[in-house]
Amino acid sequence: MSELDTRRFVARDRNWQPKGYTPDYKTTIARSPSQALVSIPQSLSETTGPDFTHLKMGKYDNDLLLNFNHGGLPVGERVIMCGRVIDQYGNPVPHTLVE
Repeated sequence: MSELDTRRFVARDRNWQPKGYTPDYKTTIARSPSQALVSIPQSLSETTGPDFTHLKMGKYDNDLLLNFNHGGLPVGERVIMCGRVIDQYGNPVPHTLVE
């Protein structure tokens, strides 16, 4: 968020997600936590990320196959990503770099 963003921070609602252990859903029996979760409250510093607005995007910053390429071919399987980055209000976040 920029310094000009005056909207308030909305804390995470833990009641929104389903419980980890649901006996009717058989896979949760083996996969759910056996002990109570430790809840650490989040503040604004844990939910905001770095700000790249002061940087100009380079020629290959939108292509992870060519970014920092030193003449060789990339190693591994190609992954195609698509989507959008939005804030907690559903608004697009400009100047966002995904790595």
